[in-house]
Amino acid sequence: MKAIEITQPGAPEVLRLGDRPDPVAGAGELLIRVKASGINRPDVLQRTGNYPVPPGASDIPGLEVAGEIVSGDAQAMAAAGFKVGDRVCALVAGGGYAELCVAPVVQCLPVPKGLSDIEAASLPETFFTVWSNVFDRGRLQAGESFMVQGGTSGIGVTAIQMAKAMGAGKVIATAGSEEKVRACLALGADHAIHYKSQDFAEEAKKLTDGKGVDVILDMVAGNYVDREVKCLNEDGRLVIIAVQGGVKSEFNAGLVLRRRLQITGSTLRPRPVAFKAAIAAALKKNVWPLIEAGKIKPVIHSTFPAAEAAKAHTLMESNQHVGKIVLTW
Repeated sequence: MKAIEITQPGAPEVLRLGDRPDPVAGAGELLIRVKASGINRPDVLQRTGNYPVPPGASDIPGLEVAGEIVSGDAQAMAAAGFKVGDRVCALVAGGGYAELCVAPVVQCLPVPKGLSDIEAASLPETFFTVWSNVFDRGRLQAGESFMVQGGTSGIGVTAIQMAKAMGAGKVIATAGSEEKVRACLALGADHAIHYKSQDFAEEAKKLTDGKGVDVILDMVAGNYVDREVKCLNEDGRLVIIAVQGGVKSEFNAGLVLRRRLQITGSTLRPRPVAFKAAIAAALKKNVWPLIEAGKIKPVIHSTFPAAEAAKAHTLMESNQHVGKIVLTW
């Protein structure tokens, strides 16, 4: 099969289209003929040598795919309601940038009705991540306020729509340009803060009548944490899922105590299959119907032929995109 390989750690140009042996599905797995592969920030980190591949995972980059089932563990597939020829999308721990990809059956979901393979490939990584962190760890409840940093990223466009569709009282996003502010509002955010010209902490307090935000999803960390602590409501929850602003943070611990705040974080890729299976089941029950009803929509910024993976990574690193970037096979 053809696959995108990381020839050495470095710039996007180190990505090359090469040949690899066809993978074989084992117990509890199925084999997908990939039509489209989603691109995510962890792929960039892996390419630059800053995100080690978990033990047992493929060294081929790519954490989400969509395509057609070729073969697999018949018993596991039957239990999940799948058969050969079905269209699925899947979260994988690696190996997504390839013509064929093995995935645990329980990490596969049917392509939502009405969606293309390209749209379906944009779903798993961000939808699994948002559900796990905003609704499981962050415990966002209907009527509560929610803020996401980086509202036009793949995570951001998913978080805005999912929070709104699940009944959040006020959804706030941050963005780095007026164009991206407008994009966040168009996606359903109640408010969007231009963080380069406005202090997001001050604005968030104003937008919540001085109370502060109930749940914040943060991909920056660094010096953002101090400001996020200051703009959380009592019993507020800060969930950190990336450290693009640095791994060290200083904040007022007294506020954490007095306001009963919770600061948590997680990474999804190394978690066990059973953990991801539970998220998949929750998405199928709670979110897939919203997608099929048109209440949540995939946001695709650009597609690239797989051979142009380097161009796709260059675009992602430019931070000019709104939504997802997808490779096609």
